[in-house]
Amino acid sequence: MAASPQQPAASAPRRKVSRHRGEGQWAQGHFTPLNGNEQFKKDDDGLNVRTRIETIYSQRGFDSIDPNDLRGRMRWWGLYTQRKPGIDGGKTAILEPEELDDEYFMLRVRIDGGRLTTGQLRVIGEISQEFARGTADITDRQNIQLHWIRIEDVPEIWRRLEGVGLSTTEACGDTPRVILGSPVAGIAEDEIIDGTPAIEEIHRRVIGNPAYSNLPRKFKSAISGSPLLDVAHEINDIAFVGVEHPEHGPGFDLWVGGGLSTNPKIGVRLGAWVPLAEVADVHEGVISIFRDYGYRRLRNRARLKFLVADWGAEKFRQVLEDEYLGRKLTDGPAPAQPVQRWRDHVGVHRQRDGRFYVGFAPRVGRVDGTTLAKIAEVAEAHGSGRVRTTVEQKMIVLDVEQDQVESLSSALESLGLTVSPSTFRRGTMACTGIEFCKLAIVETKARGSALIDELERRLPQFDEPLTINLNGCPNACARIQVADIGLKGQLVLDDDGNQVEGYQVHLGGALGLEAGFGRKVRGLKVTSDELPDYIERVLRRYLSERADGERFAVWAARASEEALS
Repeated sequence: MAASPQQPAASAPRRKVSRHRGEGQWAQGHFTPLNGNEQFKKDDDGLNVRTRIETIYSQRGFDSIDPNDLRGRMRWWGLYTQRKPGIDGGKTAILEPEELDDEYFMLRVRIDGGRLTTGQLRVIGEISQEFARGTADITDRQNIQLHWIRIEDVPEIWRRLEGVGLSTTEACGDTPRVILGSPVAGIAEDEIIDGTPAIEEIHRRVIGNPAYSNLPRKFKSAISGSPLLDVAHEINDIAFVGVEHPEHGPGFDLWVGGGLSTNPKIGVRLGAWVPLAEVADVHEGVISIFRDYGYRRLRNRARLKFLVADWGAEKFRQVLEDEYLGRKLTDGPAPAQPVQRWRDHVGVHRQRDGRFYVGFAPRVGRVDGTTLAKIAEVAEAHGSGRVRTTVEQKMIVLDVEQDQVESLSSALESLGLTVSPSTFRRGTMACTGIEFCKLAIVETKARGSALIDELERRLPQFDEPLTINLNGCPNACARIQVADIGLKGQLVLDDDGNQVEGYQVHLGGALGLEAGFGRKVRGLKVTSDELPDYIERVLRRYLSERADGERFAVWAARASEEALS
């Protein structure tokens, strides 16, 4: 007898039926928190922790801090606990958070668009000297990070920062992070369009707004009208790239879904041209899609890039237009190929008003509070009241009269800040590393600085554009996958079988319109001590084997594994 619809035939294989839990998307009705991070955000908005910091924690000290505030909500105000000294990289993934936590904090000052007055820079320098043991790092997201911050000092630090128009609001956490902007916006001779008004309007609408303070993960934004493509738009959650529309004039090409970490993805163009006046609307629409449709079930799939990858550009644009903007976007052109391979604005450049801007290179972004204050002093002494940070861990002094350029350059050189750096000084970046970061496995800042010295000594004539990015863990804060030579920190075995600090090597990554991820040679890992020898060997092979005008990334893509080993 044939089986009824309710009763399968005995011979039919049984299929396990499991109920799909969903991805935690609010727009699909999945509001139940599916992990600890989503629970503490539901329990209390991260923005609310400021009151507790000011009235309780700063009064009673570190031991009074609630764990969900300490390792969660305090990030909404730019605070991370830093790594306890003396814990080696082998214990990073083994110890509990409370065992890694020091009783000091990293504090991130958000600098939207990299824009600072000399007065603001001086205040950051003074805070560094008074409260942060002199520490200060310029990040590859245009921020400045301080270390050794005591919870007792945070309210006073906020008072001083906010007194000059700066803040740490949503510098970390599952929030809209700092808005990257061209450091030469509004002054560059070749600028397509100035994105500064859009950055200001987005900041006004979004930053500190509870409507956007509980996102699935961090949300990174970038806006630039520079033809140099100088904000790493390819690896941001949303980016607006300056283009000239053949009918409508200057505006922005819209990109979404970029990001690195352990699952890197290059952002995708939506094919939409956005006029300056509509950038903030579109940004608000995209961040709302992320809030409502983003995957909240698993933290490692919660970035916007995963939703974009699943939906595709066409569906994403349709949802943006139909559900959030209520109008169609205008189709538009892609940005042109940049004419320069360096995008960091280092050196002396003429502004559109006839004055000059002067870009200089600290070592791997590391400065100190005294140096920051002296930069402000030197800039003012040469007639400038404005400085900028870049996404390459560099700085720029704006508005310098021609007769002041040489003197300013000399004054910066006397601070160890060169306007004409070697390829290696200019192209080497490093993340925070094991010195302060709880996720790190190896040292980066000192290693990167020493590497610069060695390569300058060994290859003094090397002048090809080249990026060397060192990262202390797999999370790619220093963008290892898109560097010519990307170095991912890990523990490796030396020739004697001892476990030591080292790096997995990525070769031939790039940003720009030929953006792509570096090649990994099977089994290629280098100890920290071997690093200068390895890089010298590979660069000498590149010089001997390259075709005329061939970039390192192109050569690395075609070179044999033997040549890269």
